[in-house]
Amino acid sequence: MSGRKNAGKASPCLLLLISVGCFFATYNFLTMVGHGRSRDVGPRKMLGAGAAAGSDPSKRFHVALTATDALYSQWQSRVMYYWYREMRDRPGSDMGGFTRILHSGKPDGLMDEIPTLVVDPLPEGTDRGYIVLNRPWAFVQWLKKSNIKEDYVLMAEPDHIFVRPLPNLAHGDEPAAFPFFYIKPTENEKILRKFFPEENGPVSKIDPIGNSPVIIKKAQLEKIAPTWMNISLKMKEDVETDKAFGWVLEMYAYAVASALHGVHHSLRKDFMIQPPWDAKSDSTFIIHYTYGCDYTLKGELTYGKIGEWRFDKRSYLRSPPPRNLTLPPPGVPESVATLVKMVNEATANIPGWDEER
Repeated sequence: MSGRKNAGKASPCLLLLISVGCFFATYNFLTMVGHGRSRDVGPRKMLGAGAAAGSDPSKRFHVALTATDALYSQWQSRVMYYWYREMRDRPGSDMGGFTRILHSGKPDGLMDEIPTLVVDPLPEGTDRGYIVLNRPWAFVQWLKKSNIKEDYVLMAEPDHIFVRPLPNLAHGDEPAAFPFFYIKPTENEKILRKFFPEENGPVSKIDPIGNSPVIIKKAQLEKIAPTWMNISLKMKEDVETDKAFGWVLEMYAYAVASALHGVHHSLRKDFMIQPPWDAKSDSTFIIHYTYGCDYTLKGELTYGKIGEWRFDKRSYLRSPPPRNLTLPPPGVPESVATLVKMVNEATANIPGWDEER
């Protein structure tokens, strides 16, 4: 997740825009609740890796990255964009265009380096320190302003690195998503019923996912995004829900919004890995480096305790990681070594890496 940054003071026009957006989102939400779907499609499909080619233009997807102008978010976005460019035109890729959706409300120093659309943050205080709450609102704005040529969208985050060319993992109207072990709809039924009433069917219809990574048709996302925004705000306002879901609240909101619109995802465990818990990178497309990697010099994991060797993105909140990071000691999983090598390659080749942005 990106570093926290206070949004600027909201203008009356922005407040009006938010109000109008929430009105339509609320109408959308209530309409979906009022017309619950009785069909239960059963457990979501869990798909493995499959062969894919990048020769069909209709399968191309646009990479949409939400970010802030905080230095912490900037350096991750630069590394992510470097590997997007490296993988985009390789065999097997269905990657199309790229947009960094900058929800800080003003341009930053990366405008000439990364294709960027500036959108407004939520009004001051609305996110209550939970900066990710701006993500659905950012997508609502981007979808209204963008004119992309691809029919599909990959929703991505700054701390994603493309390990190999990414094909379109979606199947027509069935988007593809990564299943998160900590998103457990059936274990949170009491809370989720506030947003997914019984007339909509069992909570098992809610996929165990967040909005990222997801490859989805743009037309589907245009319908889901306002509902996702509205439910995120409602969840944050509800004390019980906010306490129960914490930093994954917005992920639950996307999963609920998708289910309300009858959109179900193919669950792709091969979509990404998360070191240090996933040891190998050879059967995945994305490395998500959200967890810190701490080891002794003997290669023993010391998670929760600063290791003699470590790589943790949170070590670089106020300055980017230096070029040529020290590689991990022998015995550390291949995925961790690959992560550091890929960060090193990006920083070695990005012009002006150490310059202030």
